[in-house]
Amino acid sequence: MNFDRYSAQREAEKLQAPVEEARKLAERLGLEPYPVNYWIVDYDEMNELIAYGGFQQRYPHWRWGMQYDRQQKQGQYMGGKAFEIVNNDNPSHAFLQESNELADQKAVITHVEAHADFFANNQWFGLFTDGRSNDTVEAAAMLERHARQIREYMEDPEIDRGDVERWIDHVLTLEDTIDQHQAFSATRPGDPESELEQREADLAEQLAELELSDEVREEVFSEEWLEGQADDEDTTDPTTPEKDVIAFLGEHGKQFDADAGKAREYEPWQRDVLEMLRTESYYFAGQKMTKIMNEGWASYWESVMMAGENFAEADEFLTYADHMARVLGSPGLNPYKLGLELWQYAENTVNRREVLDKLLRVEGISWRNLSESVDFDAVLETLEPPSALKLITGDRLDEVADLPDRYVDRENLQRARDGDIDVDRYPWKVLTYEGLARRHFSLIKPQNRSFLPSVSQSELERLGRYLFDDAIYDSVEEALEDVDYTTGWDRMREIRESHNDVTFLDEFLTDEFVEEGEYFTYEHSHATGQPRVASRDAADVKKKLLLRFTNFGKPTIVVSDGNYNNRNELLLSHRYNGVMLDIEQAKRTLERVFELWGRPVNLVTIVKRIDDHDREVARRRNEEPEPTEQGALIRYDGETFDERSLPWEDVEDIAASDIDYDTKPDDWLA
Repeated sequence: MNFDRYSAQREAEKLQAPVEEARKLAERLGLEPYPVNYWIVDYDEMNELIAYGGFQQRYPHWRWGMQYDRQQKQGQYMGGKAFEIVNNDNPSHAFLQESNELADQKAVITHVEAHADFFANNQWFGLFTDGRSNDTVEAAAMLERHARQIREYMEDPEIDRGDVERWIDHVLTLEDTIDQHQAFSATRPGDPESELEQREADLAEQLAELELSDEVREEVFSEEWLEGQADDEDTTDPTTPEKDVIAFLGEHGKQFDADAGKAREYEPWQRDVLEMLRTESYYFAGQKMTKIMNEGWASYWESVMMAGENFAEADEFLTYADHMARVLGSPGLNPYKLGLELWQYAENTVNRREVLDKLLRVEGISWRNLSESVDFDAVLETLEPPSALKLITGDRLDEVADLPDRYVDRENLQRARDGDIDVDRYPWKVLTYEGLARRHFSLIKPQNRSFLPSVSQSELERLGRYLFDDAIYDSVEEALEDVDYTTGWDRMREIRESHNDVTFLDEFLTDEFVEEGEYFTYEHSHATGQPRVASRDAADVKKKLLLRFTNFGKPTIVVSDGNYNNRNELLLSHRYNGVMLDIEQAKRTLERVFELWGRPVNLVTIVKRIDDHDREVARRRNEEPEPTEQGALIRYDGETFDERSLPWEDVEDIAASDIDYDTKPDDWLA
């Protein structure tokens, strides 16, 4: 990278201590991040890295220039600012913009440490490494290797650079049509030329068994016919819909030879490029599947470290708070805000359940009379951490020493007394994980104090029904002494490990969360042509968000048949979930797929039709017209499109009975 080495070095030296201390604090809080290498870059380099998806080397393609231009204009004209970018790798690489203020750099570092923890521990990121020969990511090396190989193909005098660029365009059209719920595995079919030769040899052997004369053979079975039969054997009819469309094309696709007017095998470079781009799609799938969770997780722990543990010093805090507020206040569907709120709700829910579990075991208290029997203000007062935990300073170390051993790191406490630790600057160093959990228990924070007493009667009943030994405490005070203050954080790490955005939303986007956050859905009105509020119902909000994140927010397309109508045509099916395809965009995609299949391609879907009369009547009544759903088949033969309607019985297998998110592995749906 080209930047002022001396300036970057000065910035790096200034950040050395914050980087080291942020890692120690993250680990003390229970995080287990990948090692992180931090790099100082300037404004242009940051935009370049963002365009490249967080990496320094990518294959030559126009998309990177387009993304770079968009990022620059966003900064120049829309006031957006990039503070950092970090990639999923082991070790991870994080890039800090040189012009950031120190408060911003510290916020970025704490944010990055949480991202690195998420990368290292979330199972959906693990699907990429699980299918590889070793247990490391090595993403930067992989992407650099791909870039170098594709660049060599483009510079090969025997390969037209434009052909390589067009081939990349074709494959990228389908970059999200993979099976993101399965572990990645490379598909490297055998040499296509040897496979074709074997098929031709098998066919010749079958003809030889007929004992035909040469004259009859030449008259009845022409060379063209023989080649066609060999092609016909290269078909596939998947027993179940194939979700990894790119892999299917890599194994069974061909390129169309316009001069010969027929399909022929891929060139080796074409197959290699297709497999490299497929590999990259699987690598980036984890990030696309966990955007809400990952950004929310990083924002949560950044807040705990910067504000909760004073990682932002007094003269930095206002700058940090202002910038954090702007990030969380960004318009639209903001993954930072939604993710942070969902993590905080998950923590509060788990902590509330832990406290209620203890209260419902007090003699004389049940789910029926809890609200009348318990003074929740007194409970919250009891849950407050001891003053020695709330405010740790150098002149209060004797009070810290009186705290229970489970809260205090005795070795570091002695070092603080000896002057080896600046406890005013780093109070967390004298505490254990349990001590920090007690210090930051979510239910006693001012913004959350209403969460415990607002528990619904149905939730109390649900908890009470599964209680055993429900009278083991004589008083509320005795019960609260047994509260495990680490429960919330422990459960959050379990959630971080197993969930993706869809399952995360499915579990925690509850009626309570929607009502408290005043969420609603909106949609385009067919009657007025303007956006309108569609619903404030929690179930509708949940469906809308789940649809937004299913299959990365893209239509789910699968291969249904590789020998459609017994003519070597490809049949793709759209998993219809109530959202109609953009038909014109679908046609442009079929044009690309034809180039990867080499023969006619078909797409079956469901479309919505609205009669003009119904639209006008609905408009006058200030209502929405009710669309009619019907099947549709689009076929492209390399030159023209053919569209026809299908009876409902031909498409009912691709239609969701309600809303089929199709988002979880099969064993999760039992």
